[in-house]
Parts: sequence; C-alpha cells; structure tokens
Amino acid sequence: MTMAAMRHWPLPDTHNIRDLGGYARITGGATQWRRILRGEALHPLRDDSIARLVEDGLTLVIDLRGPHETSLTSHPFREHATVAYRNIALFDALAPIAMSAVPFDMARRYCDALDKCRPQLAEVLRAVIAAPRGIVLFHCTAGKDRTGIIAALLLLISGVGRADIVADYALTAAADDLIGQLRERALSAGGRPEHVERVLASDAATMLVMLDHLDIAHGGIDAYLAGIGLTRSEVALLADRLCA
Repeated sequence: MTMAAMRHWPLPDTHNIRDLGGYARITGGATQWRRILRGEALHPLRDDSIARLVEDGLTLVIDLRGPHETSLTSHPFREHATVAYRNIALFDALAPIAMSAVPFDMARRYCDALDKCRPQLAEVLRAVIAAPRGIVLFHCTAGKDRTGIIAALLLLISGVGRADIVADYALTAAADDLIGQLRERALSAGGRPEHVERVLASDAATMLVMLDHLDIAHGGIDAYLAGIGLTRSEVALLADRLCA
C-alpha cells in the first residue's frame, strides 16, 4: 500500500478524509498519525462510521463551512455527547464563488484568504491548540479549498517541505466519486462547465501560488502567524499537536 493510500481513512460513506501523519519534517522525524485529519462534509456518515471515529479517538470537529452550507444538512457531531463541534466559517470575508467572475482563479482566492480571513484562520488554529487530547478533524464541503489552506498552514508549522504540502493538496483529485457528485450538483444548478471545472480542480500549481504568496507578501509562515496574533508558545503547541 502506498503512503498516499494509507492517508485515506476507510470509511465507506466518505471519499476524502485523510490523515496528516507520516510527512517528513525538514528538521528530522515525521508528523504523527492519528492526530489531525482533514476531510469533506460529514453529513453522509452512518452510525457505524461515527462510532468508528469516536472509538479511534476523535475529540474535536472543526466545520469550516458557512451558514448557507451548514443549514442544508444536519451535522452528525453538532450535538454529540463526547466529540466537541466548532463551526468557524472560513471564507465569509470573501465573495461567494458563484458570484465570481469567469475565468475563476482559485489560486487568487487562496491568496485572498490569507490576506482577508486572518481572524478566522487564527481562530481555527487556536481551536486546534485548545482541543482535548485525541484526534482533531477539520473539514469543509469537498475537503479541498478551505481544508487545503488549513492543512498547508499546519504542515508548514510542523516543518514539512513544500513538495509534500503541494502533494497533500493535490490528493483530492483522486477522490473521483466526490468530485463527480459535486460536478453534477453544480452543473444541475446552472454552473458553466468551464467554471465548474476550475472550481473543482486541485492542481499542484494552485497551492504553489499560495505558498509563494505567503512568502512574498507575508514574509513566510513565522511572520504570518505573528501577524495574525499567534504567540511563539501557541505556534509551538500547534507543532506539538501534530509532531510530539
């Protein structure tokens, strides 16, 4: 089994829940398995899948979707007895994708998120720090864009190299069933085919543009985290969450 295949949690009712463990750190060692998961919307989870996540140690779910998404379906962990649930809408400071001009530039959107969603990004990272001991799972709808930004920041904080961060982002392209469902839904709602394909793509070049923007416009990950208000001790706690 390849390392990429090992990242996918084998839940039959999901397509894109992945583990951030097993990535080499530039300073040595690797990120730890079963600490932080990234994923798509969780409303399709059946009782047995929910029980599996709880038994495996899930303690916090961070839902990055906005109210126009969370109101459509019930969330299996919103009122859960043992798993905490946080809803932190990440892209609320940006114009909805449906209103964006065509051609749509997803890389530009990621850069705009770094620039304009700083309080939300800080809130998500602090939620990870404050989470009870166990597994943290953060997700959006496809597990690609909002989730991809948070995953990239966490991997950077943990000392993972750019090539692995880009490869982790691009893995969503392998979730054919999920992407197919989202494509069908978007086209049925009247989306332009070329626009839908741009929105659903997870090209490596998109993440590279965001990482370059982080370095050029914000001075790199350490300066960016300081700029959004995280202290050095908070950053160290974030690294420990995935690495210690």
